[in-house]
Amino acid sequence: MKTILLVEDHEMNRDMLSRRLRRKGFTVEEAVDGLQALEKINQLKPDIVLMDMSLPRMDGWEATKRIKAQPDTAHIPVIGLSAHAMSGDRQKGLNAGCDDYDTKPIDFKRLLEKINNLLARDEN
Repeated sequence: MKTILLVEDHEMNRDMLSRRLRRKGFTVEEAVDGLQALEKINQLKPDIVLMDMSLPRMDGWEATKRIKAQPDTAHIPVIGLSAHAMSGDRQKGLNAGCDDYDTKPIDFKRLLEKINNLLARDEN
């Protein structure tokens, strides 16, 4: 069973998405800000991270940069999630180290496809 670290500060969004992912067979761990995400990534070494970009204490941009800067976590795929749908936001996420990027509100089918594609890539 693959482990997803869901980093989301809004409880309702976190609850809804984690329940849907669990129903699809994933183990879901949660963090509410970038600092907690870094702690959990180092402890758990999840298979993939879903990273909200607008977070308290440390935003998702900085947390992703730090994940990708550490040799023991750089390989973990990160999908950036943001309510910001401006044209430059996707590129900003990719520049921070995100392997993919998606906008809120979440289209669960599309997000699930991105998750599965990144997990399959890592298996090859």
